[in-house]
Amino acid sequence: MKVFFSQFRVSSLLAFLLLATQGTFAQSEGWFRAGTGLGDANKPRLAIADFAPRADSAKSHSTLFTQLVRDDLQFSGILELASPSFYPPQAPSVPAELKPAVWIDPPTNANFLGFGNLTESTAEVAIEAWLYDVRSPSSQAVVGKVYRGAPTDVQVRKFAHQFADEVIGKLSGGLPGVASTQIAFVSSRSGSKEIWVMDYDGSNQRQLTTLKSISLTPRWSPDASRIAFTCFAPSAGLTSAQICMYSLDTGKLVSFPRFRGTNITPAWSPDGTQIIFSSSMQGNPELYVTDTSGGRPKRLTNANGASMSPSWNPKTGQTVAFVSDRGGTPQLYLMDSDGTSATKLDLPDKGYVIDPAWAPNGQLLAFSWRRPNDNYDIYVMDAASRQLVELTRDQGRNERPCWAADGRHLVFESTRGGTRQIWTMLADGSQPRQLTTSGHNESPNWSPK
Repeated sequence: MKVFFSQFRVSSLLAFLLLATQGTFAQSEGWFRAGTGLGDANKPRLAIADFAPRADSAKSHSTLFTQLVRDDLQFSGILELASPSFYPPQAPSVPAELKPAVWIDPPTNANFLGFGNLTESTAEVAIEAWLYDVRSPSSQAVVGKVYRGAPTDVQVRKFAHQFADEVIGKLSGGLPGVASTQIAFVSSRSGSKEIWVMDYDGSNQRQLTTLKSISLTPRWSPDASRIAFTCFAPSAGLTSAQICMYSLDTGKLVSFPRFRGTNITPAWSPDGTQIIFSSSMQGNPELYVTDTSGGRPKRLTNANGASMSPSWNPKTGQTVAFVSDRGGTPQLYLMDSDGTSATKLDLPDKGYVIDPAWAPNGQLLAFSWRRPNDNYDIYVMDAASRQLVELTRDQGRNERPCWAADGRHLVFESTRGGTRQIWTMLADGSQPRQLTTSGHNESPNWSPK
């Protein structure tokens, strides 16, 4: 068997699936900024006033809500957030108190203003939140919401993310925000590699699986109800790499058949009815597709090298990107979803290419590329024109990129801080943020909603 396939023994599989660093070597090509939605130079300028606590009991949660909304909007990539140091001393808590002129004038120079209030008891927190176009003050609120729920930090965080997503949706013409999404990842902090999830900003990190073995490559289903992943599951005294499935609805593993050989790197079809994965059930590692219960596996590839890491085009459902070493070293390939018309995506340099991930628009591909005498860094390619942008540079290993549902953010693994951790950034490489710090963390995957 070829050297590349030998990497799928446990120790070398781990090494091959490592994620890594991120730099901020952003480019400004028009095709790239248009494809990511980050190209508008005339971004609306927002101010988010301090949300007013109606009683002392609401002060901590009003502060938390305000700060989270500001953080979410700052990281949205579609607007400019005015610094609170520029705000006038008096902030409205209800629309009747709004004085647009003081927010329009320098130094605030706002186009829109978010504000509101919190009421809290031992049983409930109630948050009134508005967004107004202060340059059209006679119009109705752009956003007006009342949130009610348990008076806990977790619930207030959830409401803040929801309000931020409402604002982003209105100001982006209906495109989704990602403040309410989650990120699945692998962490060894509990002693073995298990599947964990966290909020998109790194908060609320929690362990899902307790297999006490090795879990890798989690992938959300399109409806975010399940996570398929690679697991090393013992059976009849034999431990081998298999496809496992976890249900977020039941909090338990879902039955999925074991296949002969090594079975790794699952990926969902856009409609959620099929799973494609790499398997050596018939000898050579090839790509197979099954229904979501693991039934009727169908072989898609037939090459001399190993094929793995499939990524299904989420827009068309007709194209799959994958990695194969059939030409000698791991390179990027495209094929039709039925396995036909496989073509190599030639890059202007040699080296290793791994971890392909389609953007939601089905036009851009992110991947990790180790060029000759260089490190693993994250690149984005326009699949049609083959134009490239390098997003990271000279900051450790950067691998396993995955797009957020808005196409404006990426999550990835990086060793830039010395250990393997999960980071996010805007899709142009700016605003890198470290999300994990405890233990070693890898293989991030952003939920679709």
